[in-house]
Amino acid sequence: MTDVHRTVDAVWKLESARIIAGLTRLVHDVGLAEELAQDALVSALEQWPESGVPDNPGAWLTAIAKRRAIDRIRRSQRLERKHEQLAHELEQPQDPERDDILRLMFVSCHPALTTEARVALTLRLVGGLTASEIARAFLINEPRITQRIAEAKRTLAEERVPFELPDDSELAGRLSSVLEVIYLIFNEGYSATSGDDLMRPGLCLEALRLGRLLAELAPYEAEVHGLVALMEIQASRSAARTGPSGEPVQLLEQNRGRWDQLLIRRGFTAMLRAREIGGTPGPYVLQAAIAVCHAQARAPEDTDWAQIATLYEALARLMPTPVVQLNRAVAVGMAYGPEAGLALADSLTADPTLRDYHLLPGVRGDLLIRLGRHAEARLEFERAASLTRNVAERAFLRRRAGEITVPGASGVTLAQAARDFLGRDDLDAETIRSYGQTLRRLCLALGDQLPLTSLTSGQVARVFAMAWGEAAATTWNRHRSTVRSFGAWASLDDLAAALGRRAETRPRAETIGPAQLEALWSRIDLPLRERTLWRLLHESAAGVTAVLSLNVENLDLDDRRARAGGTWVSWRSGTARLLPDLVAGRSRGPLFLADRRPGPSRMPSRADLCPETGRGRLSYERAEYLFKQATRSLDPAGNGYTLRQLRPRA
Repeated sequence: MTDVHRTVDAVWKLESARIIAGLTRLVHDVGLAEELAQDALVSALEQWPESGVPDNPGAWLTAIAKRRAIDRIRRSQRLERKHEQLAHELEQPQDPERDDILRLMFVSCHPALTTEARVALTLRLVGGLTASEIARAFLINEPRITQRIAEAKRTLAEERVPFELPDDSELAGRLSSVLEVIYLIFNEGYSATSGDDLMRPGLCLEALRLGRLLAELAPYEAEVHGLVALMEIQASRSAARTGPSGEPVQLLEQNRGRWDQLLIRRGFTAMLRAREIGGTPGPYVLQAAIAVCHAQARAPEDTDWAQIATLYEALARLMPTPVVQLNRAVAVGMAYGPEAGLALADSLTADPTLRDYHLLPGVRGDLLIRLGRHAEARLEFERAASLTRNVAERAFLRRRAGEITVPGASGVTLAQAARDFLGRDDLDAETIRSYGQTLRRLCLALGDQLPLTSLTSGQVARVFAMAWGEAAATTWNRHRSTVRSFGAWASLDDLAAALGRRAETRPRAETIGPAQLEALWSRIDLPLRERTLWRLLHESAAGVTAVLSLNVENLDLDDRRARAGGTWVSWRSGTARLLPDLVAGRSRGPLFLADRRPGPSRMPSRADLCPETGRGRLSYERAEYLFKQATRSLDPAGNGYTLRQLRPRA
């Protein structure tokens, strides 16, 4: 069963773009096309474990999806107009000169969408990447990517964007975002952000194919040929990038005899074409020039690092992004010494964009080793290992850290101290959760293995500036309070000495009026969990956090009260009528449970997990969202209310 599911996943990654593209041409709605393709995927998951994987799984998925499209068109009374076309599509091979995937790429990059939405949607539909993988590529959070994709599909449907290639007048203006998307697809294949393997060759090949097609479509665009040259030369190193066990091999340690000379020659040819076109070099031509410098060096010591540093300086003027600056730091360190490179890398440590970017501590570790600062280098490699989500990279970084011997390195580490601090008996579940958020961020930013005795207020202040510099005053003060408590417990100097307390000016929330409350209580169609939570918040006047932290074993149903940390939460008859049905025979665990069981990667602490159902505790964020959605119709402003507004009027 597991092998079949892996096969389905692999087939989906390779074939989803073709399937969605073909469906989009038929139904003229990219959102509907993806939905039909997903239906076919579900059919595969249901049928292949019993019937076996078909000889041509991509064709199987395509046929199922197109049959679903026929059914959809029949239901919408458009069968007569489309039936002949669909039958033809099922029987005829795709015309290579009218590439559906290329059409899908340009539709996904339509001017009706924002640049961010174009990139995210194309990666999702053409690259077959998950929202999580796209988020890692952009160094932003997953919910924002999910929202962008949904809004992009909705916009394309509302604007009735045709499934066509742009004409000559539009082509030049839309190439830049298309090039960006292709290179991001290539990078995800060349250096996978997650999973067991370092590379996903299928994505690299797909990006190369799209790049070559674009070069044919726009033969006089230097940047197109620059991108093709860059990808060809980078792809030439694929066989040398991993060792016998799949472990990463750094560029300077690669066996250059394993570099694919055919791809290198193709890259040089594309670069010559870009130079013949002329004009001011763009970002892809500059990056291709850097790749050419590496490819021309027969041995690592022959690399012209001064030229590469100069090219990165020019690239940084065009694209002053933190990642480009980090690559420039590597080149400067090789050309002019590790001190110069480390100075550039250190200037990026306060950039919030690179907060969880594992390559920053990885680069710093390399430079610190060359400077003989082995203890610091080991910490950086360990921190990089904790940040990467790729299994092969994590093992490689941990091995590098383990190879560094630090004399006299002993004592309690930051991670050990954090575990001991959170394991105290006098902390309730909600406090542990709150403290844990702060200490996890410190461990990620400073390294699990940082000796506790070396932790300083200056280090803490830098972490706060990067992680919570723009946060609300209440959030800043909460994390500051945690650091003060942790420092006092560990008998360290005041770790919050450089952190001033911020003034909190939260306006008092208006309570919900009697008429709106009565309308809310009368809605028996709402889930029991939500109705009980809202009643309890209103009748007890307790804080939302305290109520969500309640456990079944702490309830006293007869006396209508429950212990929440060091205080009591009590209620009246409205809650008393609902609680027995909500508990439903459970004897322990969180009172308010999440909708479903958590995944392996998001397993909550034991205190937040129900041992009888396997579900976790309902989160504040989810509870707030559900209440806001349920009360939009009651709010005159149409925004919905917050849970804090359930407190009764004084």
